[in-house]
Amino acid sequence: MSSTYLSLHYHVIFSTKHRQPTILDPWRDELHRYHGGTVNALGGFAQGCGGIIDHVHLLVGLKATHCLADFVRELKKSATAWVQDNQGNRNFAWQVGYAAFTISAPSRGDLQDYIRDQEEHHRKRTFREELIVFLNKAGVEFDAKYLD
Repeated sequence: MSSTYLSLHYHVIFSTKHRQPTILDPWRDELHRYHGGTVNALGGFAQGCGGIIDHVHLLVGLKATHCLADFVRELKKSATAWVQDNQGNRNFAWQVGYAAFTISAPSRGDLQDYIRDQEEHHRKRTFREELIVFLNKAGVEFDAKYLD
């Protein structure tokens, strides 16, 4: 084969430090757009970004040359600076960890819908409950004490 063909799509989830409710409604959509722009600036492909007051979900396509951990670190670093500088919240921060799951091409549309409808989903389920469902579905072993 004379070329390389990839479909590397990830569902990335991360929360605010101590899950503080600091992603406020007046600027939340702007933060999601900023995330999308940052994904693109880092050489990725933003395909969805949403969330609620204490966490975000992203659907991103990455290149083979991307290192997921480095990509998420830079994404969080950039968004932290944006919130601190543009929203005046000098104490804003993200938790250190994150969750990331590979997504098949046929599943991307459903995930985009899920990300778009975060407000609705969280009327029924907390972020912790949601994360446990994702971890279990993916067969990821975890220690519940690290989920808070």
